[in-house]
Amino acid sequence: MNEKDLKNLLNDLSLDEKIGQLIQLSGEFFSSNNDISTGPEKKLGISSKMVDLCGSVLNVVGARETHRIQDEYIKKQKHHIPLIFMSDIIYGLKTVYPIPLGLGATWNPELIQEAYKNTADEAYASGNQVTFAPMVDLVHDARWGRVLESTGEDPYLNSQFAKSMVKGFQSELPKRGIASCVKHFAAYGAAESGREYNNVDISENRLRQSYLPPYKAAVDAGAKLVMTSFNTLNGVPVTGNKWLLKDILRTEWNFEGIIISDYAAVSELVAHGFAKDNREATKLAMDATVDIDMKSPCYASQLQPLISEGRLDENKIDNAVWRVLKLKNELGLFEDPYRGSSEELEKKSVLSSEKRKLACKVSTEAMVLLKNKNHILPLDNKSNQNIALIGPYENEHELLGLWAVHGDRSETITIEDGIRKYLDSSKLKTAKGTDILRDKKMLSGIGLNDEQISSIVSSDKIEENNNKKAIEIAKNSDVIIFAAGEHTIESGEAGSRGKLTLPDNQLKLLNKLANLNKPIILINISGRPLILTKIVPKVDGIIQAWFPGTEGGNAIADILFGKSNPSGRLSMSFPSDVGQLPIYYNGYSTGRSIETSKHSSRFMSRYLDIPNAPLYPFGYGLSYSNVEYSDIELSSNEMNRNEKITAAITLKNNSDIKTIETVQLYIRDPFASVVQPVKNLKGFKQVLLSAYESKVVSFDICKDMLSFYGADNKITIEPGEFQVFIGSNSNVKKFITFNLK
Repeated sequence: MNEKDLKNLLNDLSLDEKIGQLIQLSGEFFSSNNDISTGPEKKLGISSKMVDLCGSVLNVVGARETHRIQDEYIKKQKHHIPLIFMSDIIYGLKTVYPIPLGLGATWNPELIQEAYKNTADEAYASGNQVTFAPMVDLVHDARWGRVLESTGEDPYLNSQFAKSMVKGFQSELPKRGIASCVKHFAAYGAAESGREYNNVDISENRLRQSYLPPYKAAVDAGAKLVMTSFNTLNGVPVTGNKWLLKDILRTEWNFEGIIISDYAAVSELVAHGFAKDNREATKLAMDATVDIDMKSPCYASQLQPLISEGRLDENKIDNAVWRVLKLKNELGLFEDPYRGSSEELEKKSVLSSEKRKLACKVSTEAMVLLKNKNHILPLDNKSNQNIALIGPYENEHELLGLWAVHGDRSETITIEDGIRKYLDSSKLKTAKGTDILRDKKMLSGIGLNDEQISSIVSSDKIEENNNKKAIEIAKNSDVIIFAAGEHTIESGEAGSRGKLTLPDNQLKLLNKLANLNKPIILINISGRPLILTKIVPKVDGIIQAWFPGTEGGNAIADILFGKSNPSGRLSMSFPSDVGQLPIYYNGYSTGRSIETSKHSSRFMSRYLDIPNAPLYPFGYGLSYSNVEYSDIELSSNEMNRNEKITAAITLKNNSDIKTIETVQLYIRDPFASVVQPVKNLKGFKQVLLSAYESKVVSFDICKDMLSFYGADNKITIEPGEFQVFIGSNSNVKKFITFNLK
């Protein structure tokens, strides 16, 4: 539809029809066997009239169902405006990749762009047009469950992934692909104490320097929508925050797309204490230019009274509706309300062999080898070793994580499935050993009933027998693989935790296994960094596998047996103790740093009872190779503002195993008008090294890498000394200096 016709359509809509376009409802409102007058309509407090005028649908996928809903809806709609289907397709639809924290550990944005293009292809075939991804919130606190959805703690790395994910989703628009909705704008990852939905209180300088860049990168990459975050930011809830949404996002960044609230976030302005009632909440959200109200009664019931009372200019509604209609038009929904989706195309697209192959590659690259004592890994499948695979994840299909809401667990390759491709039954014995989780009080506290809890927690007798079987198998083995980790429900949204160790029952089993004095390899399945401090001495190898996705079992096995050399690097620090949180590599030195202060050891910036340093730092990861770094060389020790200099280093692979080395460039501004971090990631390269090969790796350093937000919250560059670090992780110590004129 051309723009003139689209404008005419807007002008011809009644106020009720306009309001309808700004309402998003979930799938139960459109169920073929549901009476909404006694079900969701009554619960939400929305009229059947507004349901029939609704503009978008939440979390309905599948060609058959989306076609049915679209057909029925268009018949009821006077102007036959098609619905737009939006869903939480965060890291895969049916072919599920590792959780985004694992994707961040690949340090390979190009690969992830390809993966997200595949995800868009599945979603397109299944009748979905918008995904609520990527989530680009910067995260420093592993207590927060939604670190699962983030690519990590660094603004530069997160920005690279933000761009690649948006481009992957949208690369084939408008003909194919899906529109990307970046979230959660903004600073949701800085929730105080890591508690879900909690307040965020940070300076504007810190907001601009660290938290906003990934959102800006997504917007610059062309994201069609932005979702507001649940939190307050410096006392103002984001969904009603004009300064953040209108002044920064729309005016400063020139964002012309749709702003959508998170689930019920408009009505929650009342609960925050920011609005006295839903009518006031509606006005505040509209004034902040929030276009779509997701799953709350506010816009549906309060926009009309606000217009009648003269408290809201109808032009604001027109502007919001225009943005919604414009996106529907860009996606071609007026010409084809199904947008090419079909059951036949869906069958061809989802879980294809090519997509599964890529999922396995991504999962492999996301694995991070944290420990490899005495080169216990890789295992040799041709040896006479007897392997015991023990632990609650030994044959568990739930390897997808909480936000793979449309994934099919039955399609998951389990760890046992993967290992059996390398070992026959004579060399591999398996035992569950224990449940993933046995905390009935916690499970009850999150609303699970007795039947649901019993499906997770075995009886004491079964638990005892599982333990005994595991120990017997372990006694007769040469190597123990312990497949352990968090339960899916322990991470993700509303998965905040104060205790970040493995569940107690798993720790007890591990202690029993450790007493056998056999080599143990831990496969850690989790949605966040866990506290592994007391576990590390008890095991010989650790593979951080995250929730690895549909092909997780194959990827883990390929790492275990050396088909793949681990190349993953942490994108979020692993703390030594929960008391360190929040923890991140690019903090400040303080006036009394333990590394540089001349004060006595007590009067320094430190803890008395735990270390300052994380157990495993940002950027850390081992491989089966041994890569040596030379000293850094600069093309010049001085740099003019409009010029570049080059920093170079020579890598040497001192092993007979080819490897991918992630070379990381960090820069520090040691003296600035606003104190700068001890180092900031400014670049990275993945370098393929053959056996015993040497390569020179270089980085161009330009003025943009040296800029920061000054006291006036504007970008500035100051002359003086800068320090350059190049290494394998953020703990690199050696540096070289240059001066900016």
